[in-house]
Amino acid sequence: MKLGFVGTGTLSSAIVTGLKSLPGETTPVVVSPRNEEIAAELARRYPDVCIAADNQAVLDQCDTVMLAVRPQIAHEVLKELRFRPDHHVVSLIATISLEGIAGLVAPAARVGKALPMPMIARLQGATIICPPDPIMATFFGRLGGAIEVGDQAEFDALSVVTANYASYFKYLGTIDTFVRSQGVAGDKSRAYITSIYKALANASDTVPDEDFMHLSQEYTTRGGINEQVLRELTEHGAFETFAEVLGRVHQRIAGG
Repeated sequence: MKLGFVGTGTLSSAIVTGLKSLPGETTPVVVSPRNEEIAAELARRYPDVCIAADNQAVLDQCDTVMLAVRPQIAHEVLKELRFRPDHHVVSLIATISLEGIAGLVAPAARVGKALPMPMIARLQGATIICPPDPIMATFFGRLGGAIEVGDQAEFDALSVVTANYASYFKYLGTIDTFVRSQGVAGDKSRAYITSIYKALANASDTVPDEDFMHLSQEYTTRGGINEQVLRELTEHGAFETFAEVLGRVHQRIAGG
């Protein structure tokens, strides 16, 4: 594999960083010069990463190409490029369908979608792949795990999960701000919140046959403070509003 990236942003950087952290990894990588700072930093850190003259040069030098341009400019960028029939194209653009990407990269015959996350730089977080692709499953499997799905609708639904990172950190930030307002030192607040939520993230592994609603019930003591927060948020329609937002995000991803 000679791997190329059309679009050199945070996600491309994270994939390359994770890949190059693997022992003995020597896959040649070519990145576009779109983001000069990120491209230069990757080339400086890794001797087998080079910067192409432009996006077309990425395609000309590589057999496997990952598309990591912003969806707002994807059509404009991709329609100007000349793909080969032997190109293996993997789109990282969540809001353009597989069929849409296939039309933009014709005559490339092997086309798929993948949705890795920035945590892949630390070899954390599974990547969803559609359609099933043994080469990409092996590639992303080494970088934190891979989940292959055969249906675009299933891929779109799973993609909604990735829309919640900023809100998650806002949630933790709200807790942190309150704790600090009570006179607790910032380092203690951050350390405790981080420790607790790392543990909670692993809680589902202890009951693999149960869903998250079961865990919610397990952590709700009658008359306790968890019950209070859950009840008051529910009464204020927080979860109903959240579900409605997820529906609108899904419509956007699916092209509705």
